[in-house]
Amino acid sequence: MTIESVLPARPRFGREVRTTGVLAAPLVAGHVSTGLIGFVDSVIAGHHGTTTLASVAVGTALFWLPMMIPMGTLMSLPPAVSQLDGGGRRHEIGALFRQGLWLAAMLGVLLFGFLTVAVYALEPMGIAAEIRPGAVAFLHGIRWGVPGLTLYLTMRYLSDGLHWTLPTMLLGFGGLLVLVPLGYLLTYGLGGLPELGAGGLGIASAIMMWAQALAFAWYLARSRRFADLRLFARFDRPHGPTLRSLLRTGLPIGVTVTMEGGLFIATALLIGRLGEVPAAAHQIAINISALCFMVPMGVAEATTVRIGHALGRDDAHGVRRAALAGYTIVLATQALSALVLLAGNEFVVGFYTRDATVAALAASLLLYAAAFQFPDGVQVLSAGALRGLGDTRVPMLLAALAYWGIGMPVGAGLGLGLGWGPRGMWVGLIFGLSMAAVLLCGRFWRSSRKV
Repeated sequence: MTIESVLPARPRFGREVRTTGVLAAPLVAGHVSTGLIGFVDSVIAGHHGTTTLASVAVGTALFWLPMMIPMGTLMSLPPAVSQLDGGGRRHEIGALFRQGLWLAAMLGVLLFGFLTVAVYALEPMGIAAEIRPGAVAFLHGIRWGVPGLTLYLTMRYLSDGLHWTLPTMLLGFGGLLVLVPLGYLLTYGLGGLPELGAGGLGIASAIMMWAQALAFAWYLARSRRFADLRLFARFDRPHGPTLRSLLRTGLPIGVTVTMEGGLFIATALLIGRLGEVPAAAHQIAINISALCFMVPMGVAEATTVRIGHALGRDDAHGVRRAALAGYTIVLATQALSALVLLAGNEFVVGFYTRDATVAALAASLLLYAAAFQFPDGVQVLSAGALRGLGDTRVPMLLAALAYWGIGMPVGAGLGLGLGWGPRGMWVGLIFGLSMAAVLLCGRFWRSSRKV
């Protein structure tokens, strides 16, 4: 089956693009709200001081690197839920969800323990001495929110898998209403509160994560849309076979997501060795790039659900049509992102810092970000399409090759070996994402022929 065999069904394809777009829009908004958390942290920290911003940059990197594993592992839920729904087995979703909550709780506790000891790695990693105290304070604060975040993700992925993505958007922006005032108060010590700097942002983030989890649980328990699933109707003990099935599908996704996210995070940590100005500039540029990435990421998650639903009803044409619709949307949105980064880099950076040296370096890094918008969009959409097929193990290996076999050696060689600094590290990002786009896109079209 080729792309051409899908294209003639123009009315169907147009409907698929619209359906995917409607499904993706709240997901994109929800992801943007998540990206705005980093924006809020960076702006508050940047105006508090360059050292605070650099500390938050390193702390954020050390938080999200291990967080990618549970986040990716729990991504096995949307296609599983969607396939049950599409295959007329909706009555099985409640039991699967309760096992997902057990998995989320276990992953959250494990990650809490990891973050507790991870702070001791800052000095051996060569992180600049002036950055370390703030990074430690940030990690000590944010770790308390990890179990809340994993539980929230489980509830969110259930809702997304059932084609109901509005709560993701509303609770995402609702979290900002908690973070903005609380983060500002704790960072600067206003209203009689102590001035905690980077540590205050970590504590505020943890409170926000638990607030989102509790709000989502309340919504699922009260909503008529989910009443027939009886999500909280009974207490289920951990069921080994179900948990192992989720892990078999989810862990390769977690590793794949970590491979990509780890490339960016390891880049941040290596740049942290160069001092506070490069670290602060990188934090600004990577936060802006992350906001752009939220659009194709949301489209990719919608594509996962659409492909899973088509697969559940044994519709091979629908699988390929859903993928093609996703690629069409992503190419359009990435063109717009690249244009914004090329034309408005200096303007956007101005929101983050008043330090002219930091701003100039950050603005120059955004030109490199513009160069990887298309490969970044294609690779994340391809990974989402493969998740919809349940194809996760080979993509994990392809991601490892692209990001760590090519992207990281090129970046480290140019940035540290040849002295190109942050710019060399960003060239490595371009190489890694481009190779991932080629490999994962090719893998999807080969796998889809077997449906």
